[in-house]
Amino acid sequence: MPVSSESFRDVMRHFPSGVTIVTIQSPAAEVVHGLTVSSFASVSPEPPLVLVSIDHRATAYTLLEAAGASFAVNILGHDQMELSNRFAWLKDEDRFGAGEWTTAATGAPILSDALAWLDCTVYSRFSAGTHTIYIGEVQASGVARPDVKPLLYWNRGYRQLAK
Repeated sequence: MPVSSESFRDVMRHFPSGVTIVTIQSPAAEVVHGLTVSSFASVSPEPPLVLVSIDHRATAYTLLEAAGASFAVNILGHDQMELSNRFAWLKDEDRFGAGEWTTAATGAPILSDALAWLDCTVYSRFSAGTHTIYIGEVQASGVARPDVKPLLYWNRGYRQLAK
């Protein structure tokens, strides 16, 4: 019998992760969408693949299920906590009101002053419990601020590297 959801979450909050804003361009909507995501990882360098995990209750899930959907992973710097909170808590129409946004290869929004970014097409999808894991094939990438420390999330709060 698996552990309870509460026990699982209690353990996972002790695993630090980077903080990203995943932005979505989908034929299923006339507007772009974005959300704060910490469940992001590198998968393969050949071909270049990354993964994000999206809750089935999120608007992002519906948009990413559409044929032709694409997404960008915007890796946040330590000075971008407010932007992370904006994409975690504000209504959809308010999220892109801050930050300078552009696009690269797919049309998904790219945060111009993110620490780094990856622009992806959906390579594959895997349903897993309450979430779907989206594998993205990287079509374009950039490192806008190579000397900036990343924004981290650990034990239910934002953290920064000491050095």
